[in-house]
Amino acid sequence: MNIRALVAEVVGTFTLVFFGSLGVATYVIATQGQGGPIYVLLIVPFAFGLGLMAAIAIAGPASGGHFNPAVTVAALLDGRLDWKNSIAYGVAQLIGAFAASLLTFVITSMPVVQATVNQPGPTAEAPFDVELHAVIVEAVLTAVFIAVILTVTRKSPDQAIIVIPLTLVAIHFVGIFISGASVNPVRSIAPAVLSGTYGSLWVYITGPFVGAILGWGIYRFLNPADDEEEDEDDGDDEFDELVYDKEADD
Repeated sequence: MNIRALVAEVVGTFTLVFFGSLGVATYVIATQGQGGPIYVLLIVPFAFGLGLMAAIAIAGPASGGHFNPAVTVAALLDGRLDWKNSIAYGVAQLIGAFAASLLTFVITSMPVVQATVNQPGPTAEAPFDVELHAVIVEAVLTAVFIAVILTVTRKSPDQAIIVIPLTLVAIHFVGIFISGASVNPVRSIAPAVLSGTYGSLWVYITGPFVGAILGWGIYRFLNPADDEEEDEDDGDDEFDELVYDKEADD
């Protein structure tokens, strides 16, 4: 068990969720919650995206920069992490997310924490249809996110700190008013539990995990294992700095 990597996952997840939560808080405080959708799009996507960039810069080299159980599941499926460390990573991510939501509450208020809870957008009349639309969007957006992460960290690791956060920004632009654009179970679980707002929480647990499997499948289909073995034979091992390798614990 790599303790440094687990601490890095706590710190990185805290940074991501705290930046994003304060982005929501900034919107709520500055506009009294009446600023309209354009203000949300100007603040929240960049708060989460740049928060992820900061998290990767701080903690990525120590843990691989997952900060998201969906990413950890994909790393497990791809053989980059074992079961023991996957579970430990998930616990560390939960701790970081809860710490971020708790600190958000301490420095703002419970209504602000409630505002950070993901909720499906008004895409249908029936509540189940609304949740169904949201879970589909969460699964698809997470699949894209995972495919980007697995591909860029393997093929172009030096670009990961730019490409991955910008992808998260894009995900928020296209999904925030439909599903909330969580694509990260702990980012949704922490404020929901802290504020007691459990409505539709299943969407933000189910969707990202389904998306992680789909995203890994897309990546693996487009990048056969034989091709990756040839890349490694060429001596390109830089990806180990950004993608946690289970052998690092040996």
